[in-house]
Formats: sequence, structure tokens, C-alpha cells
Amino acid sequence: MQRRSRRQSANFFPTNLPTADRPGESGGPLIHGDFIVRAIVLEKFGGLDSLVYRDIPEPEPKEGHVVVQIKAFGLNHAEIHMRRGEWAEAAPVSGIECVGIVKSCPGGEFPVGAKVAAFMGGLGRTINGSYAEYTRASVSNVALIEADLPWAELAAIPETYATAWTCLFRNLQIERGQLLVIRGATSSLGQAALKLAVNAGARVIATTRNRDRFPMLEKLGAERCEVERPDLSKHIPEAKQIDAVLDLVGNSVLLDSIAMLRRGGRSCLAGWLGGLDPVPDFNPLLQMSSGVYLTFFASFAFGAPGFPVSDVPLQQIAADAAAGRLDVKPVRIFRFEEIHEAHRVMEANEARGKMVVVLDSLPR
Repeated sequence: MQRRSRRQSANFFPTNLPTADRPGESGGPLIHGDFIVRAIVLEKFGGLDSLVYRDIPEPEPKEGHVVVQIKAFGLNHAEIHMRRGEWAEAAPVSGIECVGIVKSCPGGEFPVGAKVAAFMGGLGRTINGSYAEYTRASVSNVALIEADLPWAELAAIPETYATAWTCLFRNLQIERGQLLVIRGATSSLGQAALKLAVNAGARVIATTRNRDRFPMLEKLGAERCEVERPDLSKHIPEAKQIDAVLDLVGNSVLLDSIAMLRRGGRSCLAGWLGGLDPVPDFNPLLQMSSGVYLTFFASFAFGAPGFPVSDVPLQQIAADAAAGRLDVKPVRIFRFEEIHEAHRVMEANEARGKMVVVLDSLPR
């Protein structure tokens, strides 16, 4: 990519964002650098036209941070909520994850030129994110991801597989031979969790609202599929024998997920496909069985004390994918210029898996 100096840019950012609608106020000003790079900027809160292409300053090196030349980034529903103004925080440049090449790292934690993944740590929320040619992330939210894989496949790994791995092997403590129910298994997170669990030797029952999705889930390794329903615990034959539930449907089935567990079983709440309404009149004394565990995980914890990204074996996950032991191929790949179509597909729930954007097509 040929970077442009500020004097060479005819479209220097920031431009006049509407004061009342301007996103990212809590995140402070845009990062200022000596060169201009291309970015997709959240000009206002609203529909697809809220995302506009702008030239912005390239992020400067900073101690404790890594400047990454972005090669590809994954798409996430959180970015729809940020675009609409439904999220508590939104930076001018959206995007919570990316893969790329280290351009600078003043502290020496990562060598210049290394392949890395950067995710969470405020990206897209409080600091400019991955919808750009360059971003700057805290070293605590960057991990090496050296593997002989296309950038599009590497981009499908960071946030999704890190979250799936943490839910399965930290919160649920899944072991070989255990019976796991994944509720909402057709989501990108659900599919990643299904693949990782099967590779680890777990038996998986996958749920979906659509019977037409059963063959796809069985192909990924599900032992059996069930139609998702609010009272699944009353209909699933293995009720009270289940070791773990990964609940991606959310609060609407939280109590039902707990009800199907054996004594000592664990449920991990990590998604809200069924909506964000709270659990009404939750009373553990009356609604929870003795001896079961309810846990929670949200990916915004990555990089915080106790949740280092180094805990997640991203390098091994990428190596398994490169060796053919794990399929991380995205269901759809978009060019940088196609962000509006990408958001349309994601918003319409047409994706049926992880989608990514690659930047290789940008003018050099």
C-alpha cells in the first residue's frame, strides 16, 4: 500500500460529523499520524449509509501498543449495534478484530513483520477499530497467529474461536467423552464451538430453530440435533444427564439450560440470540437445582486482568486449521469496498456462519 502524506490527501479526516449524533465521544479524538490511510468511518448512527469511506491519519507508534497493517477482519453483530447507536460506546472507526502484519511495536513484545491477530481491548468501542488499513491495539490484546493460511481464513479465527475456546475449556471445563448441548449452534460462535468440542472428543447435541440446518450441523460433527424451544429440558431425552450447556440463545432459556444439567453440570451463558430481555423474577432458591453451575463469558473481557489473550491457543488453532484438522473457512468473503453489502447480509441474518472482509484489493 502506498501511504499518502497529509499534504497529498484531498479528503483529510476528520470532517464535520453531526455534533449531536457523533459516535465515539468517550473514546477521545482520532489518532493522529504523519500519513493518511483509508478507513470506513461511522459518520452517524443509523442505517447502512452511516458507514462512509474516509482518509484518516495513520496511527503512530506508542509504548505498550502495536500498530497493525490490517490484511483482513471478521464481521460481528456487535458492529451492527454500534452502527445503530445501540451500544454503550462506539468509536469513529468500527471493528472489534483483525489480522495483519506488525508495523511497529516500541516495547518489542512483537517483532516487526510478524503475523498477528488483534481483538477486543476497546477496538471499535473506545478506540479506532479494524475497519481501516491500519489500527493500533494494546499489546495485551494482540497475539501471534503465524500459519500458512489465507488472510481470509486467519480473519475468521480471533474473536470467534477465542470466545468459543474460553467458554468450552475454561468456563465449562469440557473433557473427552462428555455430553455437551450447544444452543444456537448455527451462529458463527456456535459453529466454532461445535468444531472445537468435537475435535476435543466431546459428544455434542446441537440446537437450531430450523430443521433445514440439521444436515449442516451433523456434517460439522454434531451427534444429534434438536429444534430449539424454550422448554427443551422437558423434551430432550438426556435431561439430567448432560454435562454442559453452551447457551448462545440467552436469558430467555437460561433457566431451561440449567434444568437439563446433571449434578455438577455447568452452563455457560455467552450469547443472546433470543434477545436481551432480563430473566423475570429470577429466584435461585426456587428455580435452580442444587449442585449445578451457572457461568458467564463475554469477549470484551479479553485483555483484562485474569483474561490474557495469551491464555487462548490461537497459534495452535491456526496450526490445526493449516494442517486440515479444523475447518475455519468463512462462509463469505467481502472486499473492503463492499462493507454496505456485508452489513446488509449480516443484519438480515443471511450469513449462516462467519463472514470476513479482506483488504488485498485496495489500491497499492
